[in-house]
Amino acid sequence: MSVLQIPTAEVFLPLLPPSRYKGAWGGRGSGKSHFFADLLIEDSLAERGLCSVCIREVQKSLKDSAKRLIENKIDEFRLGSEFRVFRDAIQTPGDGVIVFQGMQDHTAESIKSLEGFKRAWVEEAQTLSANSLTLLRPTIRAPGSELWFSWNPRSKKDPVDKLLRGEAPPTGTIIVRANWSDNPWFPAELAQERRDDERDRPDQYPHIWEGEYAKVTEGAYYAAALTQARKEGRIGRVAADPLMTIRLFVDIGGTGAKADAFTIWAAQFIGKEIRVLAYYEAVGQPLGAHLAWMREREYTPGRAQIWLPHDGASNDKVFAVSYESALRDAGYDVTVVPNQGRGAASFRIEAARRLFPRIWFNETATQPGLDALGAYHEKRDEARQIGLGPEHDWASHGADSFGLMCVVYEEPDTSTNDDHRPRRRAGGWMGA
Repeated sequence: MSVLQIPTAEVFLPLLPPSRYKGAWGGRGSGKSHFFADLLIEDSLAERGLCSVCIREVQKSLKDSAKRLIENKIDEFRLGSEFRVFRDAIQTPGDGVIVFQGMQDHTAESIKSLEGFKRAWVEEAQTLSANSLTLLRPTIRAPGSELWFSWNPRSKKDPVDKLLRGEAPPTGTIIVRANWSDNPWFPAELAQERRDDERDRPDQYPHIWEGEYAKVTEGAYYAAALTQARKEGRIGRVAADPLMTIRLFVDIGGTGAKADAFTIWAAQFIGKEIRVLAYYEAVGQPLGAHLAWMREREYTPGRAQIWLPHDGASNDKVFAVSYESALRDAGYDVTVVPNQGRGAASFRIEAARRLFPRIWFNETATQPGLDALGAYHEKRDEARQIGLGPEHDWASHGADSFGLMCVVYEEPDTSTNDDHRPRRRAGGWMGA
């Protein structure tokens, strides 16, 4: 039996002992894939006849797999006499095998072909669907079997993050965070790429290189503004002023399972600052659910005022009453902002961009809204290379109510001691 002396970066040492679940997450250039490729070869030498599978959610061809990396390792360690490379598999000592598959191609029946395999390495695990994870876990069941995951996190909602980085990971889970700075063999070429991204793509840099969740979508309307806000410390802890009015800015979603999201941003206008306190989002819920959230946070009539978009005066499709009248009946001071007409979305976006430098966010209570702002982007016709306006997706509802807040806002008149209530001018709302 061949004995390998494979140098291992210190960050990966916790992953060397046997464990049911092993995970390495982090940014580019950390050596995650190289570590698992090394470990797979080492385990295949140590346990003759070991059957292993390298998995991606979608694998259109072997070029998308880890096969080339493993082949290079075999050459590097001069193991050509121990391993035989075939077109779609690698034979390992003792008639073992390494195969390469896409989970999207599997069903509950076809996945049974992997029973008896003792290693499953999931690359790009952030893309693995919940269904694929559900199919895979009980299939890799042989005594001493292990499931390995390497990934660059996108969102805490991704199934692999919920499984391995959630509050209750499975028994026998060991995970490490690995970034470029943990790689003692980090190449000079990648070092230059990293510095260029740090300079040219500061909004994407933390996700690409430091393994943070993707806070903004590349090309998002507010990408640069959110990055600057974080840099300046305007996303953190913000407390409400008990003497100032709470302003609630709404995007109406309607009722029913297929309705758009109903969103609210809660803010205070204090001096020249907009202090954003909380964010709320619900789908298909009745008005009572929204009112309950307001009451829980003590955004009650007399303390809080509500601004609705122009359709707030229209009757709901399920209940023959408008949001404006229903909220007035609940005791709130309600203002319906007139329709800004054609180009209203662009109007809101420009107002928000202009005001962003004076906006502060209470991060904990607004994180889902910040996610929406970070993902709000332009729909593109790539064939003609033209923009088609904002993409209408999950992020647009939170972005619309945020834009409404910015359209309503007016720099307060500091010569008075009123509550800085926005004032309307001819032709629209101040702040346009």
